[in-house]
Amino acid sequence: MPKVTVNNASGAVPPLPFFSQAVISNNTVYVSGSVGCDNDHNIVGGIHQQTRAALDNMKAVLEGAGSDLDHVLKVNVYLSNIARDFEAFNEIYLEYFDNPERRPARTLIGVAALPLGAFVEAECIAELARND
Repeated sequence: MPKVTVNNASGAVPPLPFFSQAVISNNTVYVSGSVGCDNDHNIVGGIHQQTRAALDNMKAVLEGAGSDLDHVLKVNVYLSNIARDFEAFNEIYLEYFDNPERRPARTLIGVAALPLGAFVEAECIAELARND
């Protein structure tokens, strides 16, 4: 399967001109990082709202690429204030990945700053969904 670029996933925040929303290669979806922003790239609320916005966007991109949260293999998360936001992020994260048997691998890293002044950014790698 040749590489396919995803840039117009329905319901997802439009990508900035520097990257694609996702790339599909060899039945794997590589989703770019999503921060907690609206369609005009304005950061929304605190850590709870930003986490929901980032994960909702990641979900929309996955669906636009032919996958979904159940097919996520790995999530990378970046928090600009890990000491303050770790527990709050995990609380919301578990709403999206609520089945312990299907939770993806995850890395969560504290960073000095994120784009647009965001508190959280999340990216993932997923398999394409199959119609079994």
